Amino acid sequence: MKQLLLNGFAILILSIISLNSFAQDVDLLDLVEDKTPKKEIVKNAFKSIRVINGHSMEFLSPGTMDFRILHRFGPLNQGTKNFFGLDQASMRLGFDFGILQNLQIGVGRSTFKKELDGYIKYAPIRQATGAHAFPATIAFVAGMTMNTLDFADPTVTNYFSSRLAYYFQTIIGRKFSEGLTLQLSPTMVHNNLVPLSTQPNDVYSLGLGGRLKMSKRMAFTWDYYYLINGIEDDVNYNPLSIGVDIETGGHVFQLHVSNAVGMNERAFITETTSSWENFDIRMGFNLSRIFQIKKHKK
Repeated sequence: MKQLLLNGFAILILSIISLNSFAQDVDLLDLVEDKTPKKEIVKNAFKSIRVINGHSMEFLSPGTMDFRILHRFGPLNQGTKNFFGLDQASMRLGFDFGILQNLQIGVGRSTFKKELDGYIKYAPIRQATGAHAFPATIAFVAGMTMNTLDFADPTVTNYFSSRLAYYFQTIIGRKFSEGLTLQLSPTMVHNNLVPLSTQPNDVYSLGLGGRLKMSKRMAFTWDYYYLINGIEDDVNYNPLSIGVDIETGGHVFQLHVSNAVGMNERAFITETTSSWENFDIRMGFNLSRIFQIKKHKK
């Protein structure tokens, strides 16, 4: 009996020592474990892949398609003559596709000059928190447009290349808080053919866009492009658009006012012939609907 008690006591002591060693091992693992927060991409800087006219720093999720209708009415300063612009309209239909988290492409067709356009947008660096955090998103956009109108003078030799124009853009944006996002967009537009010899083929501009959140589903947005060259008095103006984004489920509805008629980079940067000073501005809206066309594998 005495031997049995001694054996039981020895087993108890060994168990206590083992548990204490295990606890120490766990504590040591906790000390060496990396507790740095995981990297998280900052999203919802804008509720749309376009601020109003220009591209935003936002990207579509992989496997999604954004069907987009951009609509611009006539000038407000003609009053009742054209029912404050509602009797006129120009529009663009667009299809944008999310390929990767930082890569998307898109195509569109505009009634203004019956242009076809396409682009690719890629962000090598995206704003992120946690491990390897970065304070801003840097994205690059390259696009092309094609004018499909008949040539003005069919009696002379016309080249297909004359229909083409290109644009290249860098987007540097930051979501400062849930309520404020700002971005800069240096842009170059190249027209293969210009109407007058006094007009440059290459037009450089600096875009400024932003979003100020007003409520859970509404935000004030604006984009402005300052033309570094290519400005001609009473011919071409800096495009300025201001508006309100309204999110309704799978839709984003953008109401805005702008002095630009065209709705691709070539058109609104190099051919904005209306001025805010003369109240030669237009009401418009952008309607965005997201569709899941391919299941994304995480």
